[in-house]
Amino acid sequence: MIVDNAAEFDIANVRGSLAEAGNKVKAAMGNRRIEWRSVIEYPTETLISEARCADLIVIESGRSAGDMYRSVDVGAAILGAGRPFLVVPAAVKSLTADHVMIGWKDTREARRAVQDALPFLHEAKRVTVLEICEKERMETARHHVDEVVRYLARHRIKAESRAELIQASGSRANQILRWATDEGADLLVTGAYGHSRLNEWIFGGMTRDLLTTSPICCLMSH
Repeated sequence: MIVDNAAEFDIANVRGSLAEAGNKVKAAMGNRRIEWRSVIEYPTETLISEARCADLIVIESGRSAGDMYRSVDVGAAILGAGRPFLVVPAAVKSLTADHVMIGWKDTREARRAVQDALPFLHEAKRVTVLEICEKERMETARHHVDEVVRYLARHRIKAESRAELIQASGSRANQILRWATDEGADLLVTGAYGHSRLNEWIFGGMTRDLLTTSPICCLMSH
């Protein structure tokens, strides 16, 4: 919240609400070791700042960025935090990451995402590297995913490669999600914002679509 003209009574009420929220989190976590941090500041900027001490940021998908005082702009946080994000749909109650699907595109962001996902990939029972492409790029796509599989093998991770033709209808995100759900994947690994965020906001794009429509957890890195 903004506090320039707030009365001391209002600020005290907010601090009390934050302390109450902290107590609820601690009670829910039981005996697990946690650290609760709270400040009276913009949520997105605070999350980006506190990310310095995190390996992974877990956040619920579908959060509205309309109220900058009460909610995190997930897209802005992904761009600014410099950490991988595990984006969790509200309906998901647990994550086993038994089958991890990598939505591959030969970009810096995808390479970063694969590296950030290594702890999950080591524990997975099945790993699939999938690239969706146009017909004329099929051989190139097969070469790309085969090289990612070889990279993972050097990290003692067995993976399978897959290159599929882009379909005439539906977005790339929808196609990847369809493959992932049909194959029983419970975690999707992708790069985030390979194009500018403004470009995705105007024309649409993979990251925006996954943040708003994915029914499974997504590990994203920028």
